[in-house]
Amino acid sequence: MDPQNQFCHNPDCPDRGRVGQGNIGVFSQKERRYECRTCGKTFAAASGTPFYRLRTGVDVVTLVLTLLCHPPQAGPIQAIVAAFGFDERTAVDWQARAGEHCERVHEHLVLQGRADLGHVQADELWVKMVGRRVWMAIRLRRMAVPARLWLGGGVSPHRDRALIQSLVESPAILVCVDGLASSVTAFLRVFRHPISTGKRGRPRLVVEQGLLIGQVVKQYARRRVVSVKQRVVRGTSEAISAVLASTGTGHGINTAYIERLNATFRSALVPLVRRGRALAHKTTVLQAGMFLVGCAYNFCWYHESLRQPALEGAGRKWQERTPAMAAGLTDHRWTMLELLSYQVPLPAGVAPKRRGRPPKQAQRPALAVAA
Repeated sequence: MDPQNQFCHNPDCPDRGRVGQGNIGVFSQKERRYECRTCGKTFAAASGTPFYRLRTGVDVVTLVLTLLCHPPQAGPIQAIVAAFGFDERTAVDWQARAGEHCERVHEHLVLQGRADLGHVQADELWVKMVGRRVWMAIRLRRMAVPARLWLGGGVSPHRDRALIQSLVESPAILVCVDGLASSVTAFLRVFRHPISTGKRGRPRLVVEQGLLIGQVVKQYARRRVVSVKQRVVRGTSEAISAVLASTGTGHGINTAYIERLNATFRSALVPLVRRGRALAHKTTVLQAGMFLVGCAYNFCWYHESLRQPALEGAGRKWQERTPAMAAGLTDHRWTMLELLSYQVPLPAGVAPKRRGRPPKQAQRPALAVAA
């Protein structure tokens, strides 16, 4: 137990979420609990992780979650139940816990704007759920192509502008999308800012300078692609070609990288497998599984196209890297246990603004000095 790497989880503590303040001490080695000397509260070492208040060992839970999300063709929950003897609801609860935890880790580490987003691709796919074969669950995935970094996703019963616009958050230079018209509209609506003129009324909104949008339109005949058209929606062909050349992502507008990422998600998340029997019952299961697989993809899995020549004397030819390592978010490959044990700090507490007259206790020292 290392108190130096812990922080207080009490929302009412003035030192909540602060690491290395010297206010955390070991309360019980046997029970694995810490104590905050600022507020006097104690908390478990597993607070803020999926292992909090679980009776099953950490190693077993980590092994089950690894099997649920590791490609190719990750094991369905029914196989986990048959192999380990757990109840199906237990495995679903662990997956939901891990998904919520990975969503917090993703928001804290990836969505902080530290990744280079020179080229972003977006796409969506449908998921067949129990009793329905419609656009019931849609997820949009965005990835920073130079680092192969997965930037987020969402699940919605409709394939509309609201789904895509809710996920367009990070600025980029070049955005490549498919033929869905709402994808282009969502990026144009989000990447704009008001121009204040000093006159009455709502200011005019102007699209962000430097935003380039390319679109790939595919035409199908008998469920086969017969033609592919590339369109420049915003910017010029020369500017888009310059970004593609600088990022090393091809010579023309394409969505090949996001399509490959879709295949990775299909092999790692069982409900996405086409013509499979392990269908999803709820969208929350898809949401949890998506963030579990996405964070494992970013932090735990090596990507062959991201490897670099190893240094002389290293004893190996290549230096393997994960998308998070290529994006500069970490300096090593995380294990699944490290990902699930990562504790997201709480936001720093802000004292509420006091209104009205100051309290009498604050006025007494001033009166004493005046006397």
